[in-house]
Amino acid sequence: MEHIRIRPFNTKDTYPEQSLSNDLAQAVVAGNMVFLRGQIGQDLDSYESVGIGDAAAQAEKAMANVKMLLEEAGSKLEEICKVTVYLTDVRYREAVYRVMGRWLKGVHAVSTGVVVSALARPEWLVEIDVIAVKA
Repeated sequence: MEHIRIRPFNTKDTYPEQSLSNDLAQAVVAGNMVFLRGQIGQDLDSYESVGIGDAAAQAEKAMANVKMLLEEAGSKLEEICKVTVYLTDVRYREAVYRVMGRWLKGVHAVSTGVVVSALARPEWLVEIDVIAVKA
């Protein structure tokens, strides 16, 4: 089965402050499945964090990234099957889920929400992980 890597990168470029060197991709297409890397409030081209201190703004950017990556992979928001949301504080849940609800209106994906102590960078408050198909 062919695997297509969308936006490959190395962590030494995206996390220069950390001593890492891992080859990753923003998305992998395997057959008709599309697996996205967890998306956060970060511009995918400049690696700049956005919405610092604002979980809703970070969720907005994460969902914009999700849409863009799915389209680059030949899919779309309506083809999302599974969403996993990681929050650093349960109090962000309403704001984040409101944003996701707008982006995913009528999709009816399955969803799991998890509260974690931290994400990869301290300014990140939410991460959204998606699995979709190519119809």
